[in-house]
Amino acid sequence: MLSWLSAVVSVPAFAQVRIALAGPMTGANASFGDQLRAGAEAAVAQINAKGGVRGEKLELVVADDACDPRQAVSVANKLTGDGVRFIAGHFCSGSTLPASEVYAEAGAVVITVSTNPKITERGMKALFRIGGRDDQQGPTAAEFIVKSFAGRRIAIVHDKSSFGAGLAGEVRNRLAAAGQRIAFDTGINAGEKDHSALISRLKAARAEVLFFGGYHTEAGLIMRQAADQGLKLDMVGGDPLASSEFAAVAGDAANGVHFTFAPDPRKNPASNEAVQAMRARNLEPEGWALYSYATVQIFAEAIAQANSTEPRAVAQAVAGARFTTAVGEVRFDAKGDNQQPGFVVYRWQGGKSDYAAGQAK
Repeated sequence: MLSWLSAVVSVPAFAQVRIALAGPMTGANASFGDQLRAGAEAAVAQINAKGGVRGEKLELVVADDACDPRQAVSVANKLTGDGVRFIAGHFCSGSTLPASEVYAEAGAVVITVSTNPKITERGMKALFRIGGRDDQQGPTAAEFIVKSFAGRRIAIVHDKSSFGAGLAGEVRNRLAAAGQRIAFDTGINAGEKDHSALISRLKAARAEVLFFGGYHTEAGLIMRQAADQGLKLDMVGGDPLASSEFAAVAGDAANGVHFTFAPDPRKNPASNEAVQAMRARNLEPEGWALYSYATVQIFAEAIAQANSTEPRAVAQAVAGARFTTAVGEVRFDAKGDNQQPGFVVYRWQGGKSDYAAGQAK
């Protein structure tokens, strides 16, 4: 079994700038850890090849929280105890929320991709979010459901996690505001493999459209098992469905599934250098990969602007600057949220995902 904390980029002893990537390197959500790790490794390699930051090389340390809140706190304590003060992480909101308290106490600077709105609502001055929020993502999903599935019977299912329940709540509230009745609404336990009881209940509710708040494994299993049991569902999910593993789990039942995610940075010419750098390493920058790449870029640029690795000075540089990154321009607002990101709707078909009809190109 892999150690939950390991240095993954080997650098000489003179390296002085350590950046930690914390997320699910094992467990059901390890595919997202793989995405984040690939992007961060590529960025560190690119920056070091150009001379590093202020003449110092970057060192990447990868820590595995398995999307478990208790393990995330242990990771945070270990990283801060080892003197690491620049954190890219965590991935799951349920991990980021408690771990960020540890980082704040230690004075570490954190840039996360977690989407739960509470993360940046607590007044932490050194905590930033490079992706979007669920109160942006939820309305996008709800609007799509209302426009695309008018008159259909809608069900909401979530996995009870901070992310899944929170996103489902945003969608539920927006659908209610639009006058859309919910035919079925429940939570499941993350990690469940057999969803036959849920599917029976969905059948009894005559559900036709399912919004799922949760991660790709459960979403894929639900769709595959529903198809096996003769229930046709139009699923809409959130950003965790932006993983090829969802299509692998769901099989043919993935076809036609929609999900919300940020606009694909691979389609932005400004991201070409980062995309090519990853592809040169035989890594396809899907999902969150370019966001971790951009996070490393932001840390490096902020350290250069501050001319210091003192965390408070770096945090002030992160808060006050515009950054040109692999995901476009990034500028953080007073709460620490990225001012730029929005969400669009994607559709799975034939093992690949792309913008759904009518979305921005």
